[in-house]
Amino acid sequence: MGLLTFKGGIHPDDGKRFSKDQAVKPLLPKGDMVYPLSQHIGAPANPVVKKGDHVLKGQMIADAGGFVSAPIYSSVSGTVKGLEQRFNPTGTKVECIVIENDGEYAEAEYAPVKPLDELTREEILDMIARAGIVGMGGAGFPTRVKLSPKEPDKIDYIIANCAECEPYITADYRRMLENTDELVSGMRVVLSLFPNAKGIFAVEDNKKDCIEKLNQAVADEPRMDVKALVTKYPQGAERQLIYAVTKRAINSSMLPADAGCIVDNVETLIGIHNAVICGRPLTERIVTVSGDAVESPGNFRVLLGTNHRELIDAAGGFKAEPEKLISGGPMMGFAMVTLDAPVTKTSSAILAFKEDVVSRSPETACINCGRCVEVCPSRIIPSRLADYARRQDEESFVAMNGLECVECGSCSYVCPAKRQLKQAIGAMRKIALANKRKK
Repeated sequence: MGLLTFKGGIHPDDGKRFSKDQAVKPLLPKGDMVYPLSQHIGAPANPVVKKGDHVLKGQMIADAGGFVSAPIYSSVSGTVKGLEQRFNPTGTKVECIVIENDGEYAEAEYAPVKPLDELTREEILDMIARAGIVGMGGAGFPTRVKLSPKEPDKIDYIIANCAECEPYITADYRRMLENTDELVSGMRVVLSLFPNAKGIFAVEDNKKDCIEKLNQAVADEPRMDVKALVTKYPQGAERQLIYAVTKRAINSSMLPADAGCIVDNVETLIGIHNAVICGRPLTERIVTVSGDAVESPGNFRVLLGTNHRELIDAAGGFKAEPEKLISGGPMMGFAMVTLDAPVTKTSSAILAFKEDVVSRSPETACINCGRCVEVCPSRIIPSRLADYARRQDEESFVAMNGLECVECGSCSYVCPAKRQLKQAIGAMRKIALANKRKK
């Protein structure tokens, strides 16, 4: 069978050579720990600690603020300094719990767990919810909600998003190699919730070692399979991944569950394993530190709440003063305004580059070459949608399927006129979606 893929997409330099061969290193923080109350889509978490309280590692410090929300746990032991406005990685000041790390890492006692086959569906979902598990590929959607579709018997596929198509990021790659058993265990937990589903590990074919190791791990798992994908960006985007694996198409008005699919990130599945099999809440994740301005790029096991400056220091600091800092990948990540921001549940990488190539590439007029149309995975017309967006013509934008954009940035990448197509479309998309919700 040939490699699985979708129409459109691009082939940027993946930059993974900087960190892919660097095994994960643990990083113990030294400074204060900062926990934003919004590390997920939905209502912010509600603090359950106050200034002066002593907390343990693994102790809940903020409870879910609603059904679409997730609790937050301290990743260290120490003293609560208070609730403060601090920058998050996307450059927004938000309410955060600040904890003075005592450096002892005294851990809370966790409730004993039962074997998986003795747990009910509701018990499993509750354990995932209470552990604070969210989509850790970037979206931050509470996992308990995702795993609670209206008709669970109609779910045919649980897809593990192992593509990691964003350039430079190698956190999931190292997880697949170093934590294969935990990843498969997480899939086993999710499959226990959906009796008719098959588990698919969807991996780009530039990770042949991961494909081989996963194939060995699922050899005795009749409900699991490994599928190789064409190495192409944005192969890991949810809609494109579902189409590549199942040939089922979804649009902006549908959920993956409408196509009989649920997609979970590698880090999320390992979090599910830790929650259900080990009874442990989410307090850490793997983060890639990379880019041509970093002295020693690598992958680090980071406690949530750790300051990004400590990650840079752990990677040897800067070998040149960076012009550009990015939280996440270069295609869909966020420009960072400061390193003094904490690692959150959705922080997959911090990238530092010597030059800000985008700012040095002035826009010129569209030459109607059609390249943006050729690469668009949503099969829309980015150049025209960007024109509508800049004229604030919301009606035409929506009529021309602007809401179908997945904001992957492929159009901006190939545009010879260096037009900021994705940024213009993304801004109008947010306005249109907000107005749609009001109606």
